[in-house]
Amino acid sequence: MKINPEGKPYIFAPAALSAVLGVLGFRKAAVATALAAAGTAYFFRDPERHPPLKPGLVVSPADGEVIVLKRTFEPRWLKSEAWQIGIFMSVMDVHVNRAPVSGRLEAVEHRPGSFLRAYEAEAINQNERRYYYIAREDGKRVLVVQVAGAIARRTVPFVAPGDSFARGDRIGMIRFGSRVEVYLPMQAEPLVAIGHKVRAGETPLAFLPEE
Repeated sequence: MKINPEGKPYIFAPAALSAVLGVLGFRKAAVATALAAAGTAYFFRDPERHPPLKPGLVVSPADGEVIVLKRTFEPRWLKSEAWQIGIFMSVMDVHVNRAPVSGRLEAVEHRPGSFLRAYEAEAINQNERRYYYIAREDGKRVLVVQVAGAIARRTVPFVAPGDSFARGDRIGMIRFGSRVEVYLPMQAEPLVAIGHKVRAGETPLAFLPEE
């Protein structure tokens, strides 16, 4: 099982403590800390994904459940009416986030905030979050927003402004349960519904024609 490098400090500490406790003869405590290390390793797992090849598909940036699918006005990047697709990630989901489209990262913006439960509607405007402003090769704009939750306290970017990436490439992660929002132009045709389970980098969320 591949582990994302972000998780190594969180795995090494309980694993090392388990070894020390075992040497000292504290077997139950050693087992407990070993299980904690194993659980943390599972959270930071980072499996390979295989995006679909069909042009124009927008793939999910996160593993989890679709909890929002609606038309809204997006004022930051699209600056127009847009499709909003929200995905909730439980602590059991893979938390590495991936690019929904191929393109260029024009900017990243971090906004500090509170830590409401990620499932709550207010979380997308009040919680700590990070915006990824993406421009596809044909000029169409896509916005991805990582939203921290009550347990997730940090959003981590793997890319920087000016970077180009392919659909399905890793762009960041959120630690310990959260949600991700995607905003698409109204030309997009949603391919999911509320309640659908999705996989980052593989599940088509929408079809956005290429020009």
